[in-house]
Amino acid sequence: MSEPAIDTRRPSRSEPSAPEPGPRTLGPWLVAGAVSVTLLLLSGRYGYHRDELYFVLCGRHLDWGYVDQGPLVPALARLLDTIAPGNLVVLRTPSALLAGGAVLLVAAIARELGAGRVAQSFAAVLAALSGIVLAGGHLLSTTTIDLLAWLVVALCAVRLLRTGDSRWALGIGLALGVGMLNKLLPGLLAVGLIAGVAIAGPRRLLRDRWVLAAAGLAVLLAAPNLIWQAAHGFPQLGVAASISDGDSSYSGRLDALTLQFVIISPYAVPIWIAGLVAVLRRPAWRVYRAVGWAWLVVVAIVLIAGGKGYYDAPLLLVLTAAGAVVTIGWAARGAVWLRRGLLALAAVPFLLPTVVLLLPVLPADRLPGFVTDVNYDAGETIGWPAFVDSVATVHRGLPADQRARAVILTGNYGEAGALARYGPERGLPHAYSGHNSMVDFGRPPADADVVIVVGWERADPLAAWFDECAPAGRVDQRVEVDNDENGGPIFVCRGLRHPWAQIWDSEVRHTG
Repeated sequence: MSEPAIDTRRPSRSEPSAPEPGPRTLGPWLVAGAVSVTLLLLSGRYGYHRDELYFVLCGRHLDWGYVDQGPLVPALARLLDTIAPGNLVVLRTPSALLAGGAVLLVAAIARELGAGRVAQSFAAVLAALSGIVLAGGHLLSTTTIDLLAWLVVALCAVRLLRTGDSRWALGIGLALGVGMLNKLLPGLLAVGLIAGVAIAGPRRLLRDRWVLAAAGLAVLLAAPNLIWQAAHGFPQLGVAASISDGDSSYSGRLDALTLQFVIISPYAVPIWIAGLVAVLRRPAWRVYRAVGWAWLVVVAIVLIAGGKGYYDAPLLLVLTAAGAVVTIGWAARGAVWLRRGLLALAAVPFLLPTVVLLLPVLPADRLPGFVTDVNYDAGETIGWPAFVDSVATVHRGLPADQRARAVILTGNYGEAGALARYGPERGLPHAYSGHNSMVDFGRPPADADVVIVVGWERADPLAAWFDECAPAGRVDQRVEVDNDENGGPIFVCRGLRHPWAQIWDSEVRHTG
């Protein structure tokens, strides 16, 4: 006989009980399946993202941690690239499947809140067409795994609050611990939930034995990455500082604030706002108020610290699930056909363009500039083979004696990853970089005094390292795309002023 559920909530007689979960329905499964299939069909278009090239390189140097991430995605990249070397579809398959899983989790959270079949399917559609799910699901990225971990935590938290069975906290601890092997960001979610419970209750959970056991489980699972970070002086804090200074894409406080209103979709903004208000104010949802406060605390930390605006996006999906319940309830009252018509018509200009902006449906050689203006990552998946060809042209132009001893120095890990992926077949020498964990993967040989440098806009910063640096070419990606590499200069530098061992960690190393 199974052990009865433990009720830690003990609601008062005057407190309304939370609605029972809605009926199970097939709709969210169909939506999730459509998302995963679509992402798989499009996964081979364009090319690698700079981060994917970096993950593959990190996978060749397996460790319990890296300057900017945990070991989970590099290990996954190593496995996938071993199964099918150079196969972009295989590399991106886990993300496509996890994106479908995220859609199911959002619908499941709506069901926990009492959503009927229509509201669950509506929540699934909103998640399926959200920026965070589509963009993250198209690429192998830490964001996709982070999204799933946060949503699992949210579902377990909602179920714990509804049932009063604090054993659901073990699911929270498991998801947090695994999530922190990917990135340390789930720790931010833990802070938000603890603050939410402290503000809105039930505060007895803060000393509940199952909750304390869950905290221990999370720390135990995350320990390898935490120990690595501690042993290396928590380099992720340096990366976070660079992001706070605006030294990265999607960073800066204004960008973070703006992203709150587009990361799900502009269409969903009034829906998740309605969900937030309902979670904080609706009497029947009183037990869930800690979740609403958790988002308020997390987004406040992100904005104050200058973090990236998508960090809190999983919690916005939780509020969207709540808002779907409220919205479908609104559409079922009064002028029903008018309200349903407004919902359907508004979806066309707001939701459908999301697909064009976030997925590779347009030809790469005719990609409109507004796409890369909105979706920076789209431009970073185009032109890497041609980038390597541009470097190879400079390399072939060197005198034979210099060509034999030349190395390549890149400004960022994506450039180094592209040269590692496509360079050997073009006869290029090894590429090095001081960017993030690339700096720990090796430095140039001591006698390397002829260096092809790419990724610097000007030669001025290189003057301290070399006797001379002269322009030798430009990156030509053979398409009109606005990204960080296209049209950039390529220098040839000679006469190393100081040994690589002296300048590598102190001057070449950089984060961001």
